[in-house]
Amino acid sequence: MQLKAFICLLGILLLIILLLGKLLLMLFYTDDEDIPIPHIPVVQIFTNVWVMEMDEEGLTIFRDGQREKYPWGAAGADEEGNAILYQPDASAREQVADVKLSDGSVIGISPKLNKINGKILSADAGGLEIEGYGRLPLSSDYKGYRLYDSLEMCTVWDLRFGYNFTDFCVENGEICGVLMVKEEAMEYIRVLISASDYEGNFHEQPVVSCDVDYTVIYGSYDNQKQERHPAGEELAIDDSSSYFETDRIRIVPDVLTGKIALKNCSRSQGIPAYRGQMELLKTEDGIVVINEVLLEEYLYSVVPSEMPSRYPSEALKAQAICARTYAYGHMEHAGYPQYGAHVDDSTTYQVYNNILEQESTTTAAKDTYGQLLYTGAGSLAGTYYYSTSCGVGSDANVWKTEAAPMLTYLRAKSLSKTAMESEITQTADIRDQTVPAGNIQGNEGSSGTGNASQGNSESGGDSAVDVWADFGEKLRDEKIFEAFISTVNEDDFEAGEGWYRWSYEVEELDSEHMLSLLQKRYAANKKLVLTWKDDEYVSEEIHHLDDITDIYIDSRGSGGVADELVIETESQKIKVISEHNIRYVLNDGKAPVIRQDGSKAACPTLLPSGFFIIKAGKEQENVVRYALIGGGFGHGVGMSQNGAMAMAKAGYSAEEILLYFYENCIIENIYE
Repeated sequence: MQLKAFICLLGILLLIILLLGKLLLMLFYTDDEDIPIPHIPVVQIFTNVWVMEMDEEGLTIFRDGQREKYPWGAAGADEEGNAILYQPDASAREQVADVKLSDGSVIGISPKLNKINGKILSADAGGLEIEGYGRLPLSSDYKGYRLYDSLEMCTVWDLRFGYNFTDFCVENGEICGVLMVKEEAMEYIRVLISASDYEGNFHEQPVVSCDVDYTVIYGSYDNQKQERHPAGEELAIDDSSSYFETDRIRIVPDVLTGKIALKNCSRSQGIPAYRGQMELLKTEDGIVVINEVLLEEYLYSVVPSEMPSRYPSEALKAQAICARTYAYGHMEHAGYPQYGAHVDDSTTYQVYNNILEQESTTTAAKDTYGQLLYTGAGSLAGTYYYSTSCGVGSDANVWKTEAAPMLTYLRAKSLSKTAMESEITQTADIRDQTVPAGNIQGNEGSSGTGNASQGNSESGGDSAVDVWADFGEKLRDEKIFEAFISTVNEDDFEAGEGWYRWSYEVEELDSEHMLSLLQKRYAANKKLVLTWKDDEYVSEEIHHLDDITDIYIDSRGSGGVADELVIETESQKIKVISEHNIRYVLNDGKAPVIRQDGSKAACPTLLPSGFFIIKAGKEQENVVRYALIGGGFGHGVGMSQNGAMAMAKAGYSAEEILLYFYENCIIENIYE
């Protein structure tokens, strides 16, 4: 009790002292004066910023994509109390550094001068594998800078795998700075080779051989070993192989024209053989096989796998330029950074080495050596292509991505002889600064004949280009599109192709099967399968599907492609968005597709295209069957391959073909 009383007494005394102190302050300071508060400086530390410039006025840095300038702060005081400004070391200029500020003024710079450079072999969110250094972790606050052209931020996902164009700042064993120093033309592409019959990315025990003597290179960077093998000798390598002293093995033919065969890998051509070198990478899931090959030689095996070698040379050239541009885009932004591969060899990217090299396709690649397709803004074009059109294409909005609206060079266009000739003639006239010989007037009455915007040669009215400019937009209208897709327009380049028109009939609608398909597409992207609830469409799981009372296309995209499908029951209304999802949901997996020549084709998972109309058959107000009338094969964006073939046969050049499909683009040689 005495202790408690003593503590209470101390507390009372402390309160009295505080009150007296406040009273004294009030006596010494008038109402016009503020009670002084000690200044506490605001200290900031910017980590891993890029130091741009230093001058008498201060420091200029590049931080999070913005140029910022700060004055020099006081580093101390002289004997008379005058501030001495911070004096930085000139070596900090154009370096990654930590910058310390006090009240917005620079009082310290710590440059990161320890740098390394090497060929980048792989990357993931945790670190990088660099030839000569092994795997190095990324610091949690690392920053990346692209130093060539305009100064910009970058990440490890922008790195050029298989090349040494980048320096790395290392601190405490971690990469804290990524400096993309230069951009040079890249000659080699790194291709992940799928397992036999394209069944996944991992090999259990690849068996390799070579048609010439070859060398196996393995071991750590500071103690690499080489083992020579004669031509024809087979090596079976599993994850317990003695070659895997580290996670990576290289197999290199002794001469540049040698080819490495994967003996237990099945392709349409039989056992595939590959130009260039092979890398075998051991992972937890299996062995990854990577083929590093010259981009031009890669095309020798891509073009025949993507377009029949019998097609006219100008069509093959157009395909070669598309394939090269597509590949180069992934060389700039790798598809498999975790393995150091730019692409794989399957339909996920471009089919590679599934068909034997052909003289015609190899010649097409050689004749277009180094040629890439660029947009008017100077970036690589997205050279999307598909098999066959229905007489019109669509635009990139079919994929519902954020970038799609910006791909304005991909438009829904009429793929007819008249439309192409009109555009090329108009372009030539503009280039020659001459007035067109005649204008083309839109025929308002022709929309019901499958020739919705067909022009005539009467004078007056819109120009030829204007007539066709909104062709794809007109086909958004259900009645106009129905008339278009129900008719064969002989003026279309592909009117004679089997896939130009097709039909598909589901004789007995299986609602349980359709429910399963809806659930799968909802799981893939919850924003593209919606349910009507409280007067709006919402994203909600679909647990059942009642008897269907109606099914129809609610909205069409440019070119008339199905964009929104509505499925109605007595208690539900479900909207399926995007041509891919619609093609998936309406496929019952049983019915064949009947092409316009009467031939049948299996259609196990996806309808041939999204260019179709649907007619529902009902019994007692419920939909029990449905039939589709459609056309084309593929997504309809970019170049139609059969359209390119017909254009080439009509005498158009590869350049004319490409610039018709990819508007306002240009062809340039990356190696010149």
